[in-house]
Amino acid sequence: MKTLQVLIAIAVFAGASHAQDINGTITIKKRLTKRNVTAPVSIYQRGTVVSLGKDAGQDPVAYELAHVVVYLEGTPLSSPGKPGKSPVFTMEQIDRRFTPDLLVVPVGSTVSFPNADPIFHNVFSLSKPRSFDLGTYDKGQTRTVSFPKPGLVFVYCRLHPNMEATIVVTPNRWYARPDTSGQYHITGVPPGTYTLVAWHKAAGFFRKQIVVGADHNASADFFIPIDTDDKTIAQTGAMDMSEGR
Repeated sequence: MKTLQVLIAIAVFAGASHAQDINGTITIKKRLTKRNVTAPVSIYQRGTVVSLGKDAGQDPVAYELAHVVVYLEGTPLSSPGKPGKSPVFTMEQIDRRFTPDLLVVPVGSTVSFPNADPIFHNVFSLSKPRSFDLGTYDKGQTRTVSFPKPGLVFVYCRLHPNMEATIVVTPNRWYARPDTSGQYHITGVPPGTYTLVAWHKAAGFFRKQIVVGADHNASADFFIPIDTDDKTIAQTGAMDMSEGR
């Protein structure tokens, strides 16, 4: 029995020692997202007045890069977790907004939706990968939702039409978001052939086939929207990561 355990440990260590990184650049040259225009205070609001949160004056291209997710698809990948140990993420309701408005979580995760506003909110989603309605709850309270399937989950508030956010539930733990210069890094990827996916809410899905060797890192760049010289495959129809509205 002890010999078997040693052999398993050696195999795991050997696999980990061959794990490589995937690096690349996301290039966006223009604004892609249509901004919502919302009155400072809803005409339907009653009781305590809560000002609508303001954008931080972010550069348009930086804003678009901050709303890109890159992740891997492929059979060799697995992300086993311990029972009862699924990670918990947070999407807060504050100043009549969801913060953050884009959350990336691996499949099997739980998301908490705390209300930090002195008014009621009613968080819900009609997305196919995970639909829910958390009901109405007040400041200081929270509700949690688990996400057992990968996909795109669009989140709204029944009481405040301006509030919307997206949760990207990735099929495994191998995902990344680009920094302000567009650079992204996915670390510790086992050798194999995968589909590398870049997603942007306004531009859709972009896919590239990538091979991760046992002795070198891999790289892949994305131009969003597609440049005429780019070999990326754009896909905006029905996907495994279906929008499921």
